[in-house]
Amino acid sequence: MNLIDFFDNSVDRVPQRDCLVFEGQRRTYREVGDLATRIGHGLRAAGVHRETKCAVVSRNHPVAFTAMLAILKAEGTWVPLNPVNAVEENLYIVEQFDVEVLFFQKDSEAFARLVRERLTKVKHFYCIDGASDMGPEVEPWAAAQPNDAICLPWQPEAMCWLRGTGGTTGRPKGVMNTNRNFETTIANFCARLRFEAPPIQLAVAPLSHAAGVLAMVNLALGGTMIIHRGFDAQLTLEAIAGHRVSWLYLPPTALYTLLSQPNVREFDYSSLRHFIYGAAPSSQSKLREAIGVFGPVLTQAYGQTEVPTSVTYLGPEDHVDANGAVIDQRLLSCGRPTPFARVALLDDEGKPVSRGKIGEICVQGGLLMKGYYKNPDATAETSKHGWHHTGDLAWQDDEGFIYICDRKKEMIITGGYNVYPLEVEQVVMSHSSVQDCAVVGVPDAKWGEAIKAVIELKPGRAVEPEVIMEMCRERLGPVKTPKSVEFIDELPRSPAGKVLRKSVRSQYWQGQSRNV
Repeated sequence: MNLIDFFDNSVDRVPQRDCLVFEGQRRTYREVGDLATRIGHGLRAAGVHRETKCAVVSRNHPVAFTAMLAILKAEGTWVPLNPVNAVEENLYIVEQFDVEVLFFQKDSEAFARLVRERLTKVKHFYCIDGASDMGPEVEPWAAAQPNDAICLPWQPEAMCWLRGTGGTTGRPKGVMNTNRNFETTIANFCARLRFEAPPIQLAVAPLSHAAGVLAMVNLALGGTMIIHRGFDAQLTLEAIAGHRVSWLYLPPTALYTLLSQPNVREFDYSSLRHFIYGAAPSSQSKLREAIGVFGPVLTQAYGQTEVPTSVTYLGPEDHVDANGAVIDQRLLSCGRPTPFARVALLDDEGKPVSRGKIGEICVQGGLLMKGYYKNPDATAETSKHGWHHTGDLAWQDDEGFIYICDRKKEMIITGGYNVYPLEVEQVVMSHSSVQDCAVVGVPDAKWGEAIKAVIELKPGRAVEPEVIMEMCRERLGPVKTPKSVEFIDELPRSPAGKVLRKSVRSQYWQGQSRNV
């Protein structure tokens, strides 16, 4: 199936069901489908055809999301832009990804003007939420377009999303995701998620990232999506109870913020079936706390932009035993391979490692991207031995659960020993005063690299560095214990909320002749 087919099927099955709810306004599947079709006709009349790149720069908004559906209906390729990205990064994406159409929110009108001034390839501009001299407002413009059904041929290898990788290793690369990729992703989630009634999803994380993938799963299930402009801890807690939310996704940092709310235990979470976390490593101690607060509903999905979101899956039933007791070791796992993903742990020669040994997570099958846009060298680099190499090192236990050790390129070599930052971070995060942390290797004349813990404390908390180091020494031994601890007000994070360990590390290597 084409990606848009999943939404269209739900329009046919449940036309009167609420599809999108935003700030008190409700839109049914029929209403969203009608608007998407009209926008799609307008785009086709403007020259959009198969794989024409159409970007959307917006915070979470129902018209922005509907515009994405319309791009798919017009056979175009959606290029998501997060408005909190650096302006130059978004301009780079628009230029390098050959964008020809830009949907923008009023808040991003200045960015749209820069695009018009600098990038002549972008021919058409549409404003999502108001009047603009840059181009027509979407809904009044769409009202004048026809609403005849748009029938597209089945195109499993057609590119439907062109998404930028996180620009933490240089300029973002364009990941070409196809209809087949998302058909496989949706199949994986439908095989694993469990709902007794049509799901109600809360979308607070940016729909330009993993939350957008899960939104397409929700539409395939005929579910209702409650849209918030962005993440607000109190509004999120209130919405779960008030809308009887059955599932949501948040990155770990946002989950930790929820847990730090003084009234987090005062709300009714009985409607929740899946609280999905992922996109970054999670603290074992905070996951245990979250199960105590929200119930046995925590769900992890592991993937990358290159293999969308569903390489492995750790369901609520995997977090606890038959008696409902938390399985501590399992909290460190990202789950087992999903039904429609071929997963292997390979060594540097491309050979499978035995159970319990560390190898790189590699993936084959329908999840795998078409490649990096206009970058065959990068595509070849991640496709050695016939597999997609994720860059994540992991081991697998006898039950098939996979445990990520760390990013392959972020391993610390100190005194000839390999140390995985994630292992140290798990211990540091278990201290009650720690909100978040990044463990990095810093230059050291004796050790080559010395382990350093950079810590963001919870508001109003304090702890001595020696306490953190002694805790690590007791649980990890002297080799893996940080040689230094530094406290900062706020760790650098990506637009998706992921702590940028590489950015933390880079400041300590400036001016060095090497950067091991």
